[in-house]
Amino acid sequence: MSLKRHFLIFLVAATFAVPLSACATLQRGPVGNPNVPQPAKAVDLTRYAGLWYEIGRYENGFELGCEGVMAEYALRDDGLVNVLNTCRQSAVDGPLKTSQGKAKVVPGSDNAKLKVSFFGAFYLGDYWVLDRADDYSWSIVGEPSGRYLWLLSRNPQPDDQARVAIMERTKALGYDLSLIRQTRH
Repeated sequence: MSLKRHFLIFLVAATFAVPLSACATLQRGPVGNPNVPQPAKAVDLTRYAGLWYEIGRYENGFELGCEGVMAEYALRDDGLVNVLNTCRQSAVDGPLKTSQGKAKVVPGSDNAKLKVSFFGAFYLGDYWVLDRADDYSWSIVGEPSGRYLWLLSRNPQPDDQARVAIMERTKALGYDLSLIRQTRH
């Protein structure tokens, strides 16, 4: 076999291997809410921007073993939102893992629904701010399948009253609280 043909076979194999390995890390968990509601409130992106701490989530392949999870959002001049997700692998002091992306608002959603991209121009992920505190101190984020859920707070260790409020609201939205994995900080 010629070197040119070997290279062509390698190129084709690599082209399919990368997306397939990416799909493997996006393993899907059980449906924790078969009837995901529409977002409850409009979102002021200026107030939503900034640093959020994940205090709980439905476990998923791309965050497997992550602790100390944070998300930082920043408005861009072109109307998009910068997304920077970070976590500590396996422990709160484990190796840092980051993922940079961008999001665009879904028209007609009062800024409560976004499409997220971590792969160039492909906006594949849904990010729905299902509810939030009036003062933007906490947020409940999901998507239409009911397999993904993130509980976010401006404080890595919210007090008991805030934590109870977030959990009660999450339950009222129809989510199975037994599937929530608490995030350590």
